[in-house]
Amino acid sequence: MPAQAYTSIGETFLNRLFSLLMLCAVPYCLHAQAVDATVCDILKTPASFNGKTVRIKGTVRAGFDEFVVKGTDCGQYVNGIWLAYPEGTKAKSGPAAVLQLQPARNFGGSVVAVERTPVQLEKSKDFKQFDSLLSTPYKGGGMCLGCVRYEVNATLVGRLDGTDSALRRDGTGKIVAISGFGNLNAYSARLVLQSVSEVSAQEVDYSKPLVPANSASSSDSDAGSLVASLFGSAIPLKEQPKRAIDAFGKPGDDNGVMVEFLANEALKKDDAKGADASPDGVLFNCRFDSERLKGDQMGRAMIHLGEHIADLRNPEAGTESAGVYQLEYRAWLTTVLGAIENGQKKLTVSGGYLLWSSDWPTASLNKNTNDALSGFLANDGLARK
Repeated sequence: MPAQAYTSIGETFLNRLFSLLMLCAVPYCLHAQAVDATVCDILKTPASFNGKTVRIKGTVRAGFDEFVVKGTDCGQYVNGIWLAYPEGTKAKSGPAAVLQLQPARNFGGSVVAVERTPVQLEKSKDFKQFDSLLSTPYKGGGMCLGCVRYEVNATLVGRLDGTDSALRRDGTGKIVAISGFGNLNAYSARLVLQSVSEVSAQEVDYSKPLVPANSASSSDSDAGSLVASLFGSAIPLKEQPKRAIDAFGKPGDDNGVMVEFLANEALKKDDAKGADASPDGVLFNCRFDSERLKGDQMGRAMIHLGEHIADLRNPEAGTESAGVYQLEYRAWLTTVLGAIENGQKKLTVSGGYLLWSSDWPTASLNKNTNDALSGFLANDGLARK
């Protein structure tokens, strides 16, 4: 064989070998370039991590309206990083319902175009275990809204999106600026998952007694009136859930309230103005996981998100600047009122917090609901503002 042929064969072999080595090296390089950080490190200055590949060791929780990497005593109003999958992942785990706000086509404020580096998820054995554990429902007595059986400890690698989380409003409560990620755009940081490893699970404790020891059966049919008084609203008890449902509007209304099937993914369309207009220049994207919200659960979820829409679009006097803690507190109380009005016996949420039981005496209702709700929101990493 001529020397030139040997040379060609040699060059071809070397080129293929080099290409193979480069392909093998890409995942390694992506991981090698990842910045190690804690949840609190990121939440302290989220914008400084924006666009970086980060590696976090943490605990992930999936609940009714949350899918987060938990922070511990980070000193923030929202102590967690929203977790999302790359667009098109079609994973099983995530929140059961979320409300995300987006500038409408006719939004009056400025909207900066965002370009983000695409992320490809490694669907490894570890990821499949991760996704399965976080989508395993808790099965107990009564309604447990959005409850899953496990929290997951893992090492997570992904693209960190960081910003200043803010729904800025004017003196009347009108929204004039929108930023942030996840439910209520309340999260200043979002991790778009690239890979997961070192997965271990811990069961969520649902062993708390469903009815406090000092409770006794009550025949008071209007027991929820005390919860309504705690709500601080002049709206009659039965009108509060109705107000929440009315916020969705009637079929065919062009009111900027969008109801969609929930995909817990970082959608490119959410990073710009929406294609539709709305009366106040804001789109309220309501996303529900119909597989996790069966029967009456969907009704409770709609009341919850509807209360958010009503509070943000038509705030009652004194709530024009309500923060995320107040918004969630009001939404959960309205959800409780809806459960009471519907004749529901119990309402439990993630972590085993019992928000309502028909066995509670009227005199204990306010305290029991308030104690459970305060503990639940604190466990969710929300601090009072």
